[in-house]
Amino acid sequence: MPPVPRHHRPSHARVAVLGAGSWGSAFALVLADAGRDVVLWARRAEVAEEVRGRHRNSAYLGDVELPGRVDATADVARALDGADLVVLALPLQRLREHLTAWRELLPPVPLVSLAKGVETSTGLFGTEVVRDATGAGPERVVAVSGPNLAAEIARRDPAAAVVACRDEAVAAAVADACAAPAFRPYLSTDVTGVDVAGALKNVVALAVGVTEGAGHGANARAAILTRGLAETTRLGVALGAREATFAGLAGVGDLVATCGSPLSRNHRVGTALGRGADLGTALAAAGGTAEGVASAPAVLRRAERAGVDLPLTREVVAVLRAESTPAQTAGRLLARARTLDGPWPLA
Repeated sequence: MPPVPRHHRPSHARVAVLGAGSWGSAFALVLADAGRDVVLWARRAEVAEEVRGRHRNSAYLGDVELPGRVDATADVARALDGADLVVLALPLQRLREHLTAWRELLPPVPLVSLAKGVETSTGLFGTEVVRDATGAGPERVVAVSGPNLAAEIARRDPAAAVVACRDEAVAAAVADACAAPAFRPYLSTDVTGVDVAGALKNVVALAVGVTEGAGHGANARAAILTRGLAETTRLGVALGAREATFAGLAGVGDLVATCGSPLSRNHRVGTALGRGADLGTALAAAGGTAEGVASAPAVLRRAERAGVDLPLTREVVAVLRAESTPAQTAGRLLARARTLDGPWPLA
């Protein structure tokens, strides 16, 4: 895919970031480092006041100092006023609720979804929820995904991501807006593939965590990660994605980061479950939203409608519902009929 010439790329000088959690705040930092003026919307007024007054969001990013270009407000209308790019950094399960309330306030500019998961009530992926709730066409809706653990982004460790939009010129413009010294964006037009990869990696991270919590080693972890990638690819291709997407940053890249780091809440929840904790205790210990917990059953239903078998995801759902122990799950997966290695066949 050839690069879009710079003179064809619109500039996004003022960006509204809606959601002041860890990833929203870290992405605001990236945008500011890329030379953009950012207004960060926070649900709680005290968070906005701390960002404005001390250039900190201590509840989510600790002592990280946010750039002076990052302003903050608890008034969403103020955040959106004059914005020529809107970034949605909200939990996926509450995305529709917010977008429905804000629909008349949203300017006719690109909408960037940072959410990874599947809406439990509809089975829709992140960008699908954005389009459905706002009426925006696919040429305006963008997904940003990849191995992007917020704490590492906030301390400006080197990182890369995929910026995906059906309109390549819009993807290129958004990539320009977030191209910072420590953050390198790549382009894609495979929005479906990026959405599917972002949702499934959380489920696979739960599975890897369960495996590690149960005391298994690197062999089991690698097997789960690899078979999880095969499931992700099968589902994505069945829904119209390109297979190559899953070998890139949104697929393998995000899987490696999410499944291998204690910074991942999904991984932490899985580890606690593997050690015998109940789901409530595991979620409390993780300290934040673990999107894979809500998404896993919805992923399974979406796959069933598409005629795709996801045995690993099915076992994760059984563990989440306390219908199976990690040992029983491992036994069933190991006893499955032998198939070819790789994403195919479908069963």
